[in-house]
Amino acid sequence: MTGYHSASIRKDGRIWFLDELRGFAVFCMVCYHAFYTEGYLFGGEAGVYFFSFFMVAEPYFAGLFMFISGIACNLSHSNLVRGLKLFAFAMGVTLVTWLVVPNDRIIFGVLHFLATCMVLTGLVKPALDREPFSWWPVLACAAMFLLTRHVQDGLLGPGYPFAVRLPEGLYAENWFAPLGFHNDKFVSADYFPMLPWIFVYTAGVWVGKLAKAGKFPAFMYRSSVPQLSWVGRHALAIYLFHQPVIYACGLLARWLYSVAG
Repeated sequence: MTGYHSASIRKDGRIWFLDELRGFAVFCMVCYHAFYTEGYLFGGEAGVYFFSFFMVAEPYFAGLFMFISGIACNLSHSNLVRGLKLFAFAMGVTLVTWLVVPNDRIIFGVLHFLATCMVLTGLVKPALDREPFSWWPVLACAAMFLLTRHVQDGLLGPGYPFAVRLPEGLYAENWFAPLGFHNDKFVSADYFPMLPWIFVYTAGVWVGKLAKAGKFPAFMYRSSVPQLSWVGRHALAIYLFHQPVIYACGLLARWLYSVAG
């Protein structure tokens, strides 16, 4: 027996481990936003502390979500359709946040990013499918991520002293904010620009070739934590509604506290 999923099961099998990883990333996001709500919207000191403490981890679970989304694009019937639908949801988020919480509006958040990546993938997927799997593109994506990770700071390179300063004209206006070039006037409470994050997604696209071929390790096709896999399968709905629910829970907790006191 090999360490890979057998072809007979692969036909109808689901890669549950990816759902569980996606669910873990969503769980982390909900907790992160709950700390922000408690700390900065309700003024709780504990919320401020935990939000600051976990801030360093936020790019990692966001990157995990993007990587898995890249893998999943190999298992989709139409990335173009999925991307356009997701972009409609993303613009809905932009509209609602602009009207309800203009100071915390979302202009180009993770949904906008993923929708753009899905549309681009849908356009180039036929050409990508003709290329055989190789680890070299994944390594190239890692290198490009390091090269562009400080673009928002005006630098191209892994960091000082191995970086060059980009032209200031790129940051004069905010038209290129979705790419990562913006000035201090740009506001987006949730912000994941194409650079450098597209390379995380693209690395997932290449690794996803193994998923499509059924060559992931066998354990990934077994359900180990069904609660997390459920969260992962309902990631979009949770993303859209978790913040209002968190805020409502905060209001309810304070009402109960005032009544009890």
